[in-house]
Amino acid sequence: LAAAYELALREVPVVVLEQDSLVGGLARTVEYRGFRFDIGGHRFFTKIPSIQKLWLSLLGPDLLTRPRLSRIFYRGRFFDYPLKPLNAVRNLGAGESLLILGSYLLSKCFPITPESSFADWVSNRFGKRLYRTFFESYTEKVWGIPCHTISARWAAQRIQGLSLRTALVNMFFGNFQQRGKQTIKTLIEEFFYPRLGPGMMWEAFQQSVIARGGRIELESKVTGLIHDGERITSVQTVKNGLSSSWQPAQVISSMPLLNLIHTLSPPPPETVIAAADSLRYRDFLTVALIIDAAELFPDNWIYVHDDSVRVGRIQNYKNWSPAMVPDQAKTCLGMEYFCTEGDRLWTMSDQDLVLLATHELATIGLTQAELVKDGIVVRMPKAYPVYDEACPETVAVIQKYLNRFVNLKVIGRNGMHKYNNMDHSMLTGHLAARMVLGEEHDLWAVNTDDEYHEEG
Repeated sequence: LAAAYELALREVPVVVLEQDSLVGGLARTVEYRGFRFDIGGHRFFTKIPSIQKLWLSLLGPDLLTRPRLSRIFYRGRFFDYPLKPLNAVRNLGAGESLLILGSYLLSKCFPITPESSFADWVSNRFGKRLYRTFFESYTEKVWGIPCHTISARWAAQRIQGLSLRTALVNMFFGNFQQRGKQTIKTLIEEFFYPRLGPGMMWEAFQQSVIARGGRIELESKVTGLIHDGERITSVQTVKNGLSSSWQPAQVISSMPLLNLIHTLSPPPPETVIAAADSLRYRDFLTVALIIDAAELFPDNWIYVHDDSVRVGRIQNYKNWSPAMVPDQAKTCLGMEYFCTEGDRLWTMSDQDLVLLATHELATIGLTQAELVKDGIVVRMPKAYPVYDEACPETVAVIQKYLNRFVNLKVIGRNGMHKYNNMDHSMLTGHLAARMVLGEEHDLWAVNTDDEYHEEG
């Protein structure tokens, strides 16, 4: 949509082929009986001036500035995040706090080298004890694989700049600037958020593209990308059982790399297909619960590190924007589960998932089960590309093959199998559009600077 908007502004004929019935993908907003909820919480925060300017121009006063409040639930206790001294020591205990500090000092004297995994990277910056206390169980709940098989590069991208030392300084002195650097993104305390959820942004893009002569074809599944070895010559789609063929001058793809490779015709070499088949994804489902209570807790979201429940994160949509909830006497919570398509969680019936989420919400102690009046389940396949140890080499094989197509550009999180935030995904769309217009850019270089990615 960002690419289409950029092209439509310049009066370039553009068609968006979207297989879903509404726009936004993972960042869409779902509506159920007037209640709105995200597929995961989507903070709007960026260091890219052009992207922020675009957000503001599209939504204006509907782009709210929201305070961040989030906590960690671990071993039956809630930890403030960012950490606060008395809260952390009281929950952990003085003895455990000293052991964590000692483990951190030991990691400074005897760091793990080389840093090949997420476990190594975090242990070197927080100490092994804190890694095992807070990072290991939650990370493995999210990704479904051992931490030692997750790439250290992923950790560097997602939490770059944060360590036990910076967290402790933040605890006592608040967010700070160190050596001229800006606030660590993991600790930022404000963000933008559309009044009616992130889908409001993508609907504004959709309307703007259509108003400028572009087309948005919903429920149009791409079934084939026909090529001659150098160019994509036609795009085959199916909509409502009817097949169509499009003859594009340029193709910009945000579909998962795995799907893209299997959609090409003639098919790529076996080595490329094997590389695509080895890509892994983590799937995701949200159980949105409607609760007969005006207020439950003040957080935007809560991370659940506790192994006693399967839920990974809990969103309180009313605290993102009151307009997400039509009846202010009620609350809508999103119980988020990380799973793999086809596993036990994924295949549970919606009714059983609502019962599970209700039970776990009561187990954590956030509300009573009898106050839950309704619920709905939304499943999102391929929500997160998995960064195992083989991922960089695997993606490089696919990238090298795709470079032969002069009119094909891949963008976005799944399109590049790269854990971009929303602003960087949009930037790849903008730059791809400008490449269509004749500019030269390296899309794969977007977000390779870890410091740029994570600092505010």
